[in-house]
Amino acid sequence: MHIEVICARKSYGRTPALDRVSASIGPGQVIALVGANGAGKSTLLRALAGIVRPDAGEILYDGQPFSTEDLALRRRLLFLTDFPPLFQGGTVAEHIGMVLRLYESDGPDAPEKVVHWLRELDLLEKAENPVETLSRGQAYKTALIPLLVIDPELWLLDEPLASGMDPSGLHVFRAQARAAAARGRTIVYSTQVLEAAERFADRIGILHRGELRFFEEVAQLRKRAEDEGDGVLSAVLRQLHDEDR
Repeated sequence: MHIEVICARKSYGRTPALDRVSASIGPGQVIALVGANGAGKSTLLRALAGIVRPDAGEILYDGQPFSTEDLALRRRLLFLTDFPPLFQGGTVAEHIGMVLRLYESDGPDAPEKVVHWLRELDLLEKAENPVETLSRGQAYKTALIPLLVIDPELWLLDEPLASGMDPSGLHVFRAQARAAAARGRTIVYSTQVLEAAERFADRIGILHRGELRFFEEVAQLRKRAEDEGDGVLSAVLRQLHDEDR
């Protein structure tokens, strides 16, 4: 999937959340969105997921605009919020099954895949537990499993590195995201963990007051940084902060 964001704007009242954001995103990349709180990271993810519609500009998927009525396109992407909603009143296994049915990914090989990821994420013993009894990290893992089984073309994740998952869960996410990119999938996630973004992402988008100020590889950002003592991203974000003073 090739994604084009063209001069996208989105405001909430008088507050601009996205301001003339443009980017071209090709397949096979892991992309980190970083920036201060309120910089526009979550809004951009929601716009890419079709949850919010830009006030101006457009977002194209293989040259076509997003439509909520286009189920085939909607099933090509999956968005995990920082607190993914689970189907209340059901068990872990029931939630996973419902999501797979919505994505028409509940074929004959699905149960084996689900059991595999339940085991890998230390949730197998929790499979019949109500979702209301889960910790935050366990809830995020529960939401992550359908993503791993469905393997959509576009993964959208809001703060997965601050999701409450334990080190084993974070390792699974990183390893599978990298493997998915190698298969041609596109992974776009937001994070405040700058060091992890520098090590893990292929490309980094830096948002500042709704503007996508940089959308580059780490090596390119390094050339812009004046002081790398605290890391490349810390230096670039500090420069943006200093510009506002």
